[in-house]
Amino acid sequence: MTTPTTLTFVRHTDGLRYDFTRSGTRHGRPAYERTDGRVGCLWSPSEGWHCESADGIISAYPVTGHHDAPEPPATVWRSFKADRSHLYDLLHQ
Repeated sequence: MTTPTTLTFVRHTDGLRYDFTRSGTRHGRPAYERTDGRVGCLWSPSEGWHCESADGIISAYPVTGHHDAPEPPATVWRSFKADRSHLYDLLHQ
């Protein structure tokens, strides 16, 4: 299996896209950073795969588990921030 170098999250409601690029590793697994530098997609032993802001606030998880996969699962993710929540498809590039 080849680890993807880029990821794209595509929002279900309007097709908005967020691109991430590979940014080293964290806890022995690939880590990704959104191209604007404000959000990371990474794995941790306590949270599994998730997205978090630069200040450490978790903002998304995969919907269907896969929390222990070797790379971010290409599945549906749910984001949450304040009173908003969106579904995204994660695409490996």
